[in-house]
Amino acid sequence: MTKRIALAQRVPEIYKAMATLQAEVEKAAANAGIDPKLLELVKLRASQLNGCAFCLDMHSHDTLELGESPRRLFVLEGWRETELFTEQERAALALTEAMTRLADLNDVPDDVYEEAIRVFTEDQYRVVAWSVIAINSWNRMAVTSHAPLPKRAE
Repeated sequence: MTKRIALAQRVPEIYKAMATLQAEVEKAAANAGIDPKLLELVKLRASQLNGCAFCLDMHSHDTLELGESPRRLFVLEGWRETELFTEQERAALALTEAMTRLADLNDVPDDVYEEAIRVFTEDQYRVVAWSVIAINSWNRMAVTSHAPLPKRAE
């Protein structure tokens, strides 16, 4: 793999702004009553779609630390085919996929939006949408930079 310029280096103020965005999303999620595991599923699903190994590694680890079931992580890519995910999680995953695939869809389909606003309050919907926006930004930074995986015990 070609070594790439790390986007976070030499422009730490931009990286800090991204970290601040992420912190604000997480704070708003807590205030809106969103389960942190739901946000991690959003991060994982977007990272799967974007092929971001760095973020997949980070968020699978973080999700397990929060007590998530490995089984649900193993089948996340096929979430529609299981009954393992709640109504809110399913709506968040559908919204994540639609927002992440905007180039293909050109919009978030009305049925996806309507289901999301049915199961989330307005504040919760905003937080989930901002979470998708944030993780897609992180994915693009990590994939473009070829961010190496951190060292972990196997």
